[in-house]
Amino acid sequence: MDGIVGALASEARATPPASRRQPYPFTAIVGQEEMTRALILAAVDPGIGGVLILGDRGTGKSTAVRALAALLPEMSVVAGCRFGCDPAAPAQMCESCRELRHRPVAKVPVPVVDLPLGATEDRVAGALDIERALVDGAKVFQPGLLARANRGFLYIDEVNLLEDHLVDLLLDVAASGENLVEREGISLRHPARFVLVGSGNPEEGELRPQLLDRFGLAVEVRTPTDLATRVEVVRRRDSYDRAPAAFCESWRAAEARLRRRILRARSRLGEIATPDATLEAAARLCMTLGTDGLRGELTLIRAARALAAFEGRDSVTADALRLVAGAALGHRLRRNPLDEAGSRARVDRAVAESLGP
Repeated sequence: MDGIVGALASEARATPPASRRQPYPFTAIVGQEEMTRALILAAVDPGIGGVLILGDRGTGKSTAVRALAALLPEMSVVAGCRFGCDPAAPAQMCESCRELRHRPVAKVPVPVVDLPLGATEDRVAGALDIERALVDGAKVFQPGLLARANRGFLYIDEVNLLEDHLVDLLLDVAASGENLVEREGISLRHPARFVLVGSGNPEEGELRPQLLDRFGLAVEVRTPTDLATRVEVVRRRDSYDRAPAAFCESWRAAEARLRRRILRARSRLGEIATPDATLEAAARLCMTLGTDGLRGELTLIRAARALAAFEGRDSVTADALRLVAGAALGHRLRRNPLDEAGSRARVDRAVAESLGP
């Protein structure tokens, strides 16, 4: 999760602070509790598998992703590494970093990398540096978006419109945590572990089932329908646009509190107990829903454990399963032409049957 490639870090440090507007504070987001909870759980445990956010335009999807990344503390990387390798994780380093006898450390912000729908495979995966090849005659690898996103967030807007060849590439990298590039005389493997966040409007097209299943959590966001919420959203956004620094400063204490909670939850994940009764309840729920494979149970348990750690609990309870069941299982259901209820209604009904009210 934490990290960024050295080149991107250098660019960020070279930009004068006055020229960069601070991202909108995560804690200032109004409503959208399920979306913000899912993003927080993914920050606590990146192994959950990313977040898919579906719904109306203009509901704060991209704002929330960038706000969460800005909320997280700067992370340690091997200074100068093109892939932002973690100095504390030799097993996940690139070949160059593993060969270093001394690894200088730098602090960099958590990256949020946008993957445009029209991006070429070379831009995403990386390719031969043509300029170096023409000028120096050297075969030098030019890192792509996957390298820049390593240990950060890879954000894809309108992910349901992503081209098939990029979907296949993402599936391979998401499964292995590495990006393998073999083209133009280059054979290179580098770490590419990131939290995949996708957003889109389901009315504009459906995701391929293989990609949909790769998202650990999926949530729906809607435009607020009550007057008070809409007014508060506009009021806060207008205040931010008029005076970003002052607005962010007013939320600095709340941001710091949430940051501490996330960091504490990360440190406690390994201590959270998962009783057999909870495992049985998760399996019973997935059997009731008829989910394929065991990815549903595994994601449900990981998300509930992350929630328990975030809330300061010592074990995973049925209440935690109830809170995350919709996000963890709703997008994994088979279509039932005889059941007109939506996936969320079906999950809620199964939760009531399997876990009780």
